[in-house]
Amino acid sequence: MLDQGAPPQHENRPPPASGGVGALMRRKPVERLVAEGGQGEGGSLRRSLGLWQLTMISIGATLGTGIFVVLGEAVPKAGPAVTLSFVIAGLTALFSALSYAELAGTIPVSGSSYSYAYATMGELIAWICGWCLVLEYGVSVSAVAVGWGEYLNELLDGTIGVTIPAALSAPPGDGGIFNLPALIVVMLAMAFLLGGARESARANTIMVVVKIAALLLFCLIGLQGFRSGNYENFMPLGMAGVSAAGATLFFSYIGFDAASTAGEEAKNAQRDLPRAIMLSLVIVTALYVLVAAVAIGARPWERFGESEAALAGIMKDVTGDAFWGTLLAAGAVIAIASVVLTVLYGQTRILFAMSRDGLVPKVFSRVHPKTGTPRVNTVIVSLFCGVLAAAIPLGQLADATSIGTLFAFALVNVAVVVLRRTRPDMPRTFRVPLSPVLPALGFAFCVWMMGSLDSITWVVFGVWMAVGLVFYFSYGYRRSRLAAPSTSLTPSSPSSPSSPSSSSAPSTPEK
Repeated sequence: MLDQGAPPQHENRPPPASGGVGALMRRKPVERLVAEGGQGEGGSLRRSLGLWQLTMISIGATLGTGIFVVLGEAVPKAGPAVTLSFVIAGLTALFSALSYAELAGTIPVSGSSYSYAYATMGELIAWICGWCLVLEYGVSVSAVAVGWGEYLNELLDGTIGVTIPAALSAPPGDGGIFNLPALIVVMLAMAFLLGGARESARANTIMVVVKIAALLLFCLIGLQGFRSGNYENFMPLGMAGVSAAGATLFFSYIGFDAASTAGEEAKNAQRDLPRAIMLSLVIVTALYVLVAAVAIGARPWERFGESEAALAGIMKDVTGDAFWGTLLAAGAVIAIASVVLTVLYGQTRILFAMSRDGLVPKVFSRVHPKTGTPRVNTVIVSLFCGVLAAAIPLGQLADATSIGTLFAFALVNVAVVVLRRTRPDMPRTFRVPLSPVLPALGFAFCVWMMGSLDSITWVVFGVWMAVGLVFYFSYGYRRSRLAAPSTSLTPSSPSSPSSPSSSSAPSTPEK
């Protein structure tokens, strides 16, 4: 729903006290968030992305491991009803995507749900949300990279008859010592990102086209081996299994959040971000359900889990020819690499926004003047994610990503309602229909799916949050820029390509 709205009423209230409980609730005005868009330490991000590139970033970050790899993890939990799990996960994502679309058009900045929470619920909640995003993005890059190695081995086996030894292609706990392919794909993504956002977007667009073609080819061939009998016992593990699989598969839907992290590099963020988010979610959900339905029809559900490269195996079984499985493996290698690229991009931009606010070290917001990218940030994040991918099994990574994502999405659904109440007259290029009903449903679905995750995942999440709070109170609480409102970054020149576009919300000096 398009809504240009009335001119915004600027915040005239003074910021909360810089110490005590009030500091935990201090909010960053929307106008200041937008005015600082693109600005970093020593340089500015460049606005070079249009609707097509933003949509491809969202699809690139979403369409990949969820269907190529995690499908093999989810089917044993739900049986043939995994198709229903995809629908439930997609519906949960839809409710949250509507809230994301409204906030992305209203607050077009790199921080995604972290920035939305900062503007609506205060610094402590924003930090918690940002810390969840670090878990969501950083761990999901690692999880995606783990699956890449499986398909790389399929490709190598089908082309040159050689595979990477298990000791070097699987993490400890999965029969290996060190997952070298996972580290390699993260390093390749890092190399693209260091070249600049526009160059990375071009490479991603090519990879997205290849992965969609690969999945459509799988459906055409998989239908030849379709057996309706594979659906006779549709829900063998009950609704609990469907719910558990849906919680794991929610990992597959986090990509639209990556589009919102490009808010400070979009040419017309307020117009294009909501459109890119919704368009990508529709395309991805349709492909997920279609591919899952064909896969279950072509292979009994009990056989899933034999390999993380499940789709390539199905292609071999149906055709009796290794060529088609090898071809799909080639598509998957490209597809999963694009997920690593775009999600790694999102992680660096989240940390960029948090660093600019003073909550994490300044090194993460340092921008290279030639490429307009946070180079040091990119290198640090890439090395961390690469080592994580090489050392931890996929299943544990996917569930840890899901719980971080669900928590952040739940907060976004709350944020959209809060901003409607506190700033009802702000211009909004998109409005969530039936608010606050749909945001409330989005929040409820997220909480329900979090409750479906294993207890060990909750333990990991609890430990992660405890570490985050220790870091905040020992570092971010005192160094927050809102603790010293007069502190600001050097503004970009009016002619700079990183200056806020005319579509951005107007800004005023803080009073």
